[in-house]
Amino acid sequence: MTPLKVVPRLLRVAAVLLAYRLDELVDATHLYRPLKLLRPLVARPRIDIRGLPRGTRLRHALTELGPIFVKAGQVLSTRRDLVPADIADELALLQDQVAPFPGSEARTIVEGELKAPIGRLYAQFDETPLASASIAQVHAATLHDGREVVVKVLRPGIDAQIARDVKLLRSLGELAQRWHPNADKIRPLDVVAEVEKMLENELDLQREGASASLLKRNFSSGTDLYVPEVHWELTCARVLTLERVYGISSDDIAAIDAAGLDRKVLAAKGVRVFYEQVFRDNFFHADAHPGNIWVDPTRTGEPRFIALDFGIMGSLPEADQYWLAQNFIALFERDYARIAQLHVAAGWMPADVRLDELEAAVRTVCEPYFTRPLAQISLAELVVKLFQTARRFQLTLQPQLILLQKTLLNIEGVGRMLDPEIDIWAVAHPVLRRILRQRYSPLRTLRAMGKRLPEWLHHAPEFPDLVRDALRQVARGEQREQADPRGLKLAQDNARRQHRVLACSLLGSALLVAAALLWTLAPQRGIWPPLGAGIAGFLSFASGWPRSR
Repeated sequence: MTPLKVVPRLLRVAAVLLAYRLDELVDATHLYRPLKLLRPLVARPRIDIRGLPRGTRLRHALTELGPIFVKAGQVLSTRRDLVPADIADELALLQDQVAPFPGSEARTIVEGELKAPIGRLYAQFDETPLASASIAQVHAATLHDGREVVVKVLRPGIDAQIARDVKLLRSLGELAQRWHPNADKIRPLDVVAEVEKMLENELDLQREGASASLLKRNFSSGTDLYVPEVHWELTCARVLTLERVYGISSDDIAAIDAAGLDRKVLAAKGVRVFYEQVFRDNFFHADAHPGNIWVDPTRTGEPRFIALDFGIMGSLPEADQYWLAQNFIALFERDYARIAQLHVAAGWMPADVRLDELEAAVRTVCEPYFTRPLAQISLAELVVKLFQTARRFQLTLQPQLILLQKTLLNIEGVGRMLDPEIDIWAVAHPVLRRILRQRYSPLRTLRAMGKRLPEWLHHAPEFPDLVRDALRQVARGEQREQADPRGLKLAQDNARRQHRVLACSLLGSALLVAAALLWTLAPQRGIWPPLGAGIAGFLSFASGWPRSR
């Protein structure tokens, strides 16, 4: 049941939706359908909506409802697997900008959180904010050593406000889940959960600082991407102090040209940086719109990007990262059967799905794209359509993959703004190939095994007991099968097969441990002894695998 105290606020939401002629959304709540009879009494919208498409009307309605609904709309804009393209495009234009709170309050918050007078913390603190959003606002400041910084401060009372608004969103989600005819496709409660998680992360500025630090470490050379330095002595959960940087928004083409920067080089770098973040580091900036991705105007010889705002970052489970990379490679090579097999092997689809039907559906989506020149193919658009098509086969995607899809759209959009003729495929394919060679090379595998060696040695004394228990289970299975004379041959075959698997597994384990020991304890012997032992271990494992009949 919806709490009574939420009802007035729900009614206001319904009234705004009605005012913007978004009847289909009001119909979805079922309980509010009678309100359409009161449309003549509903206040008029703030703008003239005559002739405006539904996506534009929805964007203006969410803006009128307030900052938390703006956040919800921004999340919905990433769910192109769930919402129509026209609505997603409009929601992507939502701007999280609200009136600033007084600079004197920001000063008080900084002093209270950092436990010192503002004059001791900063040589100068500008109370006029540089920018103001629904969660926090940013002030310019100067350190005592003369370095310029920006100070991000959470809004006063924002925690209580967000908790209240999240309850309202959850109530709306529950109503839509119950009454909307397409609730199983839209999954409103999942969308609310994503908004809630995003807001929870943005309320912890120390987490944002940690994300900035990790991204800066991943691109420590600063050649392709520069990340501002975090001043940890002036940072806590409600205050974040970052190095101040200056740059050009990546969509300001005139300013980039005026600075003498090579846009073609920048566009290719943007694509490379994206694939390195996702597949090399498994940590990517998930809010990479032009306002958060600047261009350094001082680097004319070697242009680079500057990253801002690290409140929304993404990463993938290692298994999803591997399967996604393989899917991209198969897509680059137009191997549709491989794409179908990978979707099932990754667990994104039920194991009983018809692979031939899935392959045909993938081919139907992809082939029209490959009739165009590669430079005109939108990889992001193709991935979105593939996900939408795969939903017919009960595709199950984690939120991280949806976040990645949104980031791919943003990065490709920036790349094409900088260089309309960029061949995304030609840039991305070799980068992904190189990263996969490095990430899944035998040498990297041996290094990973070397890191786990202490753990294996710790459990080594338990190994004989595990072998004994396994042999006992094999023996008990033989006895059960031999009780039936007809199963005697089957029991013998099973026993031989299980013994072979066990023996090969034992030998393979010993060889892999030996390889890790050689790599860790005797690196002066070179790579070949541990590599040879490792390959022999893998071959031993493989020789014990059951043969297909």
